[in-house]
Amino acid sequence: MKQIKQYENERVLVLGLAKSGFSAAKLLNDLGALVTVNDGKPFEENPEAQDLLEQGIRVITGHHPIELLDEDFALMVKNPGIPYDNPLVAKAEELHIPILTEVELAYQVAECPIIGITGTNGKTTTTTMIGLLLNQERTKGKAYLAGNIGFPASEVAAKATAEDDIVMELSSFQLMGIDGFKPEIAVITNMYEAHLDYHKTRENYVAAKWAIQENMTSDDYVVLNWNSEELQEMSKQTSAQVVPFSTKEKLVNGAYLLDGGLYYKEEKIMDAAELGVPGAHNIENALAAIAVAKLKGVSNEGIRTALSTFHGVPHRTQYVDTINGRKFYNDSKATNSLATEMALSGFANEQLILLAGGLDRGNGFDELIPAFKGIKAIILFGETKDKLAETAKKAGISTIIMTSNVETAVPLAYEQSEVGDSILLSPANASWDQYPNFEIRGDKFMHAVKQLEK
Repeated sequence: MKQIKQYENERVLVLGLAKSGFSAAKLLNDLGALVTVNDGKPFEENPEAQDLLEQGIRVITGHHPIELLDEDFALMVKNPGIPYDNPLVAKAEELHIPILTEVELAYQVAECPIIGITGTNGKTTTTTMIGLLLNQERTKGKAYLAGNIGFPASEVAAKATAEDDIVMELSSFQLMGIDGFKPEIAVITNMYEAHLDYHKTRENYVAAKWAIQENMTSDDYVVLNWNSEELQEMSKQTSAQVVPFSTKEKLVNGAYLLDGGLYYKEEKIMDAAELGVPGAHNIENALAAIAVAKLKGVSNEGIRTALSTFHGVPHRTQYVDTINGRKFYNDSKATNSLATEMALSGFANEQLILLAGGLDRGNGFDELIPAFKGIKAIILFGETKDKLAETAKKAGISTIIMTSNVETAVPLAYEQSEVGDSILLSPANASWDQYPNFEIRGDKFMHAVKQLEK
């Protein structure tokens, strides 16, 4: 870790804890800052705050007193999930207090190169693939995963050495709080509309994602999804070297799919059928990862070995088990129609039982009609089951079964299946009507699958 001096004896306010705030507070304290932590959760229910207090760090919990900002802070480090219209954040902006997220601190202390991955969908899978590829033939150091994937960036950066790499998943929320942050390689997996409740407009959302490259130079590389005309146009605005990837066209200067093969420039790396995860979206993810691996010097054989044995990230088209000739897949992370549509592209619909449903956000599902056509059966649950049933009828699905939740859907799906079929949980909805998060929903699905073996 670089022993930077800029925070010594500076007053810094860390707003919001969770993993990133906790790690940021510890790092800043180690760097000699005078840290104050403010978190909304009451102290008696806040183990992170209790831990920091034991380390001698000042904590204020249970509310966000606006008068805190009378203390002449030099910096605010904000939890990414806290919006900028939060009264304390808005007041800090009014007072011209710099507002950063924890990934900026990570960049400031990191001794090693950073590979940053952002986009609307596929970030976690692509980040995981890149980490596997960079560790495949490594003889010195390690590629660490960090960021939005669940490992606080500042904690990872503090332990990484100059011989390592940090492969960092970055959300739009995190990227809004950077200043000098500059990855050696940046990846944008795709760009759709998302998080408008936070960003207010699509333009704001896209600008937040595009910030990943704003400090890059001609010595750096930005890997972009060339299937997106928007990203093609945006590529003209970066100083970094552009490395495109596409499933639709041959790219002599990038990664692409051609006649069932995955290529980098003119060189075939492997067959798409060798990938350990299904779906057209995972071909895109793999192409992005291949581009990074080739830029970092990984051999074709190393790439082929890593990607053929990678069977997915938990809850993202994750292979679960094969029971009596039926394959089960957990795609609980599919919390919108686009994610489900992409997951379905990896399966033969005539041999597929789909489990879907969840929180009703007021939207319809007619955009899924083309993807639903030919599906053998659909098992529906949650608040949106009636809406999804209407979509299934329009798509011509003849077997539509309603049930109460994921756990009851699994045995019903098995009853409708035959040897050779796949059973896929890809809800197309958030989980919050019945489950605290998509991870718990996916865990319930996997547990129900295991029960079939008894």
